[in-house]
Amino acid sequence: MNATAPLALPLDLKSALLVVLPAHALLWQAEDTVPYECDGLTAYRQRPMAVALPETEDQVQGVLRVCHAAGVPVVARGAGTGLSGGAMPLANGVTLSLAKFNRQISIDIDSCTARVQSGVRNLAISEAAASLGLYYAPDPSSQIACTIGGNVTENSGGVHCLKYGLTLHNVLKVRGFTVEGDPIEIGSDALDTPGFDLLPVLVGSEGMLAVTMEVTVKLIPKPKLARCIMASFDDMRKAGDAVASVIAAGIIPAGLEMMDKPMTAAVEAFVHAGYDLTAEAILLCESDGTPEEVAEEIERMTAVLQGCGATAIAVSRDEAERLKFWSGRKNAFPASGRISPDYMCMDSTIPRKRLADILLAIQGMEKKYDLKCANVFHAGDGNLHPLILFDANDPDQLHRCELFGADILETSVAMGGTVTGEHGVGVEKLNSMCVQFTAAENEFMFAVKRAFDLKGTLNPGKVIPTLQRCAEYGKMVIKGGRMPLPELERF
Repeated sequence: MNATAPLALPLDLKSALLVVLPAHALLWQAEDTVPYECDGLTAYRQRPMAVALPETEDQVQGVLRVCHAAGVPVVARGAGTGLSGGAMPLANGVTLSLAKFNRQISIDIDSCTARVQSGVRNLAISEAAASLGLYYAPDPSSQIACTIGGNVTENSGGVHCLKYGLTLHNVLKVRGFTVEGDPIEIGSDALDTPGFDLLPVLVGSEGMLAVTMEVTVKLIPKPKLARCIMASFDDMRKAGDAVASVIAAGIIPAGLEMMDKPMTAAVEAFVHAGYDLTAEAILLCESDGTPEEVAEEIERMTAVLQGCGATAIAVSRDEAERLKFWSGRKNAFPASGRISPDYMCMDSTIPRKRLADILLAIQGMEKKYDLKCANVFHAGDGNLHPLILFDANDPDQLHRCELFGADILETSVAMGGTVTGEHGVGVEKLNSMCVQFTAAENEFMFAVKRAFDLKGTLNPGKVIPTLQRCAEYGKMVIKGGRMPLPELERF
């Protein structure tokens, strides 16, 4: 992807920023801003005009006020682990890094909550609460690196989101700043809040509405026991039907994940988790709770899986083996990086009953676009993560990869699903939003954006496609073409 050359940092803007930031906290030279040119979606890159690295909330507020007065776009950034280009900079904008807000973790044992700065890593919350017998449930695969502020921005999930919910269901309050630099607090320490409940609007808004500085999250007691079933299937449809059957039986596992044969081969070579390499698909089904609850649920799930045609079933005997089973799923992305120069991780959601249908459709797309695809997903809630393997150094492969990805997203919509589950829209799925939503629906989302950000300078040009973009996309699809990376779009 050919990125636009960043604009030179104007002297007056530089001077204004250096009034609110120490000199070492403002980067504008090319060699200093290159590390910020993309997030986890590396196929698209753009160097920012400047990067601000504030160390205090007053400095964050100052940067926002300076940029708003100058009409300069701002893109907030956490750890940069996002997979949809949501934190990709703008050539005429300032990237606001919140990486230094990674120290404060205050745990309230009485209310089972933690108050953390936005730059605190997801896993660090559970590590800090472990001695109290508590943990933070949402566990994205990137939890060792991703930050809670980024999780709020994308409404991240994880392998245990089926039972314990997404970020939204585990957050009580978010405090931060509007694009103008005004303090904002949404939610409360209680279970309810007076006035409009805006927390579901802010969580998952992909950095378009506010800059998150502090989050109050719920902590839950660590279960006394957890065990995991690894079930093999010789047919993709049987595995998909087994997922629906487990839920239909009234069982809500702590985790219910599926991997296809190419993915199990990739991760087994990487972590040696003991996966069945002859299976067309494997399911990981976890139960947690008291020993009695776990024993009963494991027995019930085993019966359902056997009834759906599982060819082999293994149940973890101890905690070490349970973690071994999960190690493959948790390392699916790095394992894919070992077998391909690049991969594009898609993210869509479909009804559980259509799991086999979408996987068979993806197999057809592999032939259509002449690219391989390995699949891993949160089967329990129908959230797919196909990893399209390609070489970004080959423009034609990148082009085919983009078409492949769009095909997966739009096929998901046709099957009754959505274009995203937890990775967000960012820039990656702008075109597919034209398929998911009507012009009137997109305009309604713009209205929400304007209510928070009238000038449209906070993470602009992402998530919501303009009417013009959707019209252009319709023409390009007819021609089998490809859309360019969007320029700054005003609302």
